[in-house]
Amino acid sequence: MLYDASGGALRDFLGLIRSTNPSVVVIIEESGVLEESGVSSRRPWVQYISSSVTPAIVLFVSGYNSSYGRGKITIMEIKPGLSALVTGGASGIGKSLALALAEKGVFITIVDFSEEKGRQVASLVEKINPKFGSGLEFPSAIFVHCDVTNTGDLAAAFEKHFLTYGGLDICITSAGISSPILFHEDQTDGTRTWRHTVNVNLTAVIDSTRLAIKTMKAAQRPGVIINLGSASGLYPMVRDPIYSGSKAGVVMFSRALRLYKRQGIRVNVLCPEFVETEMGLQIDSNFINLSGGFVPMEMVVKGAFELITDESKAGHCLWITNRRGMEYWPTPPEEAKYLIRSSRFRRRSDFKAPSIKFPESFEKIVVQTLTHNFRNATGIVRTPLRLPVKPKHVLVKIIYAGVNASDVNFSSGRYFGGNNNDTASRLPFDAGFEAVGIIAAVGDSVIDLKIGMPCAVMTFGGYAEFMMVPSKHALPVPRPDPEVVAMLTSGLTASIALEKAGQMESGKVVLVTAAAGGTGQFAVQLAKLAGNTVVATCGGGAKAKLLKELGVDRVIDYHREDIKTVLRKEFPKGIDIIYESVGGDMLNLCLNALAVHGRLIIIGMISQYQGDKGWTPSNYPGLCEKLLAKSQTVAGFFLVQYAHIWQEHLDRLFNLYSMGKLKVAVDPKRFIGLRSVADAVEYLHSGKSVGKVVVSVDPTYLQVAKL
Repeated sequence: MLYDASGGALRDFLGLIRSTNPSVVVIIEESGVLEESGVSSRRPWVQYISSSVTPAIVLFVSGYNSSYGRGKITIMEIKPGLSALVTGGASGIGKSLALALAEKGVFITIVDFSEEKGRQVASLVEKINPKFGSGLEFPSAIFVHCDVTNTGDLAAAFEKHFLTYGGLDICITSAGISSPILFHEDQTDGTRTWRHTVNVNLTAVIDSTRLAIKTMKAAQRPGVIINLGSASGLYPMVRDPIYSGSKAGVVMFSRALRLYKRQGIRVNVLCPEFVETEMGLQIDSNFINLSGGFVPMEMVVKGAFELITDESKAGHCLWITNRRGMEYWPTPPEEAKYLIRSSRFRRRSDFKAPSIKFPESFEKIVVQTLTHNFRNATGIVRTPLRLPVKPKHVLVKIIYAGVNASDVNFSSGRYFGGNNNDTASRLPFDAGFEAVGIIAAVGDSVIDLKIGMPCAVMTFGGYAEFMMVPSKHALPVPRPDPEVVAMLTSGLTASIALEKAGQMESGKVVLVTAAAGGTGQFAVQLAKLAGNTVVATCGGGAKAKLLKELGVDRVIDYHREDIKTVLRKEFPKGIDIIYESVGGDMLNLCLNALAVHGRLIIIGMISQYQGDKGWTPSNYPGLCEKLLAKSQTVAGFFLVQYAHIWQEHLDRLFNLYSMGKLKVAVDPKRFIGLRSVADAVEYLHSGKSVGKVVVSVDPTYLQVAKL
């Protein structure tokens, strides 16, 4: 009999088996846990089965309830039957984590130099575990006396854990000491002082991590390793430079192991500030108070559990302080300062370009009359396709084009200098700000772009079937997809504006208006990834639902709530950073909601674009007085002026997207062909869109992409 079940279903099945007493039972168990009995993994399962039935043969196949290799679940559940090894588990943070895991039904191995304290903790774990299941043929907790600087002893501890529990799901390296003598007073060779501190705090962590990886691989099961760093490893602790340096080594070592996630093993590092442990109590109390006091142990446990359960966390460093709470270090903007992606890396893609036929002519949209009414301002014209391509230029076959609120400003001539007569003299001119496509031909002296490569363009003329642009304006992308279109004007505006104009840090309150639109969706996610509390405004249930799915902390649907009332009641200290694109009354509301030292980024004013007379400027009386009173900043942002960093930020956005850290919402309403562009522009300004509005310029590519 072949059966695939777990938990209560398995219990019911075994009851049926008991009544029929078959000679052969084959059980394939996927979740790794029998939740109602509290026993799991290979040995507990076999023990439970053997006590329930008397089969001649039991074939047992165990899996693991995680996303590795299955791609469905992103949260690793801490549940009965998992096993953990904790070094330094007899006291301090290690002890607290061991007991917290035991409360979840996890089997624990305590590894520590203190035999008395270690056995006490193991005994406490055994008292906790029976509520998840009793009658096991092996202990739910064991203690191993070990000097973590002795490689042989440490290896023996991991081997004993493996032989007892048949695998290793969680490893926590918590052993650590401070220097017994101040560095500047140490006159010894360091054997018993600073060298020993480095061996315990860093070398033993490296050795433990190595052995944990080896054990997890031997069990052929995924696992997670949490190394205990320290806030002193993120910024220098002058009092004890050896401790600070060794913990910095733990931080960088752990972060550098992020690629082990490909093998199903995640390594993270936890960096709390001062915690009330034996070591923490040695620090001057005045200094502790200046830093905000001891970090509660509950917060440390919460942080560790987050690093364990969130399967997107690999090579991550979680910094915990009383002053700022929990935040990941470094923030994405800081990380971007040192990340280097070669052009070879950037251009690597599995995209296979379809064959491109060159017509004698092609269609494009041009502005023929200056008006904010895009439909009346534009028309479709047919123009010859001129070959060969000019030197240092490329010919791009457009696949998708992005729709922007500013299309109506462009059609009214707002983006050209001079008066209306000067702008009118430019007519007709090509419309469209952004598009993605495939390089169809290249001119002489183009060496870094090849025919068939997907690319993005962000220059006037995106509403066309073909574009000839200088090669420097063709931005290589992995695929010419709608999601990439969304990353262009919308994504780049959010990424660059928050970094440059907003000077975004962690631990702030960030408000994004019109947050469910093309650029707002990126702003809320980037602010959240940077470790901020994110507030977002929108109009309608569908938009509110999207924003909640994107991780927004507080969604304000102005169809149901008054924005001003919510901000005053729930954020009385004001908002630190505001990403504003609505203008008019919303901008005035945001000015009044800004906190001391707050920064307001203006990236647009869509409410003012569509009027009887087009874009109408607004007055904001008392603006200077408001800014002066609270040392506030209002910063305008225009993407064109940051072209030199477009590729850098585009690479960054796609990298976040490919790793699953960034979601891209494309409005589901389909617009096919250039004749639908005016409809798409009007749809965007109707306020009904959710996500980025995109036009499929070449519907034949849409069909090919589905094959």
